[in-house]
Amino acid sequence: MSIPDWEQTLRDEFGAEEGSFLIRLRIELEWDRAAFTRLTQAMEECCRARADEDLLPRWMAEGFWYVPSFTRGHTNHPAWKSYLATDPDYYKAGRERLDDLAFWFFLGESPSLLPFAPL
Repeated sequence: MSIPDWEQTLRDEFGAEEGSFLIRLRIELEWDRAAFTRLTQAMEECCRARADEDLLPRWMAEGFWYVPSFTRGHTNHPAWKSYLATDPDYYKAGRERLDDLAFWFFLGESPSLLPFAPL
């Protein structure tokens, strides 16, 4: 039985595999917009697919907890100041998107009635 595409994407992203948002952010010091979109779309699909489940896999919970906190902490470092200044609204919205997806994953409902718009 094959796993859904979103699950494989989350495994790759949460595992900081080559080309993942996390690896680009941490090692290459770049906020890769395509990787961010891939990650957040997979997170959203996961939230939709698992909305009615009471038990969630530990690796998913760890990823949904880790990604928003790491991203916010890492990009608050002074080395990111000029990078984030290029489009502050985008990066603020991106960090908030990760927080909202974690909220949705853990509480089973989106914090917004509006669908997520692509960033």
